[in-house]
Amino acid sequence: MLQGHHAKLLRIHISESDRYQGKPLHEVIVAKCRDLKIAGATVFRGLEGYGETAEMHKAHLVRHDQPIVISIVDSAERLSVLIPEIEELIDTGMMAVSEVRMVRVQKNGRGAASVDGDPGHPAEAGHG
Repeated sequence: MLQGHHAKLLRIHISESDRYQGKPLHEVIVAKCRDLKIAGATVFRGLEGYGETAEMHKAHLVRHDQPIVISIVDSAERLSVLIPEIEELIDTGMMAVSEVRMVRVQKNGRGAASVDGDPGHPAEAGHG
């Protein structure tokens, strides 16, 4: 089993139509993550969904209002700096924080994997 280390996963649930100062909110959030040197952020577009108001968010012919989930992984300390920044950007949405074990896998030029900065630790086949 790969070792890794304890981290936090922040999932931000917003709508594709959400904006901050005229820009798509998900782009602003990812840019904020980069500015704060957060380990990683990925934006996912959902097919459909609803939240507290039970209003359906899905693709329409005229407007785009699909659900968006931004997945962010980093240490608890770094996310504690990020979360208040994100709260300032969001008018309506939801954030969920979970405990995770973060495992970084990076292949070197010879096909061997380096896990969590340990070049001697090969990655398990089929994982990653």
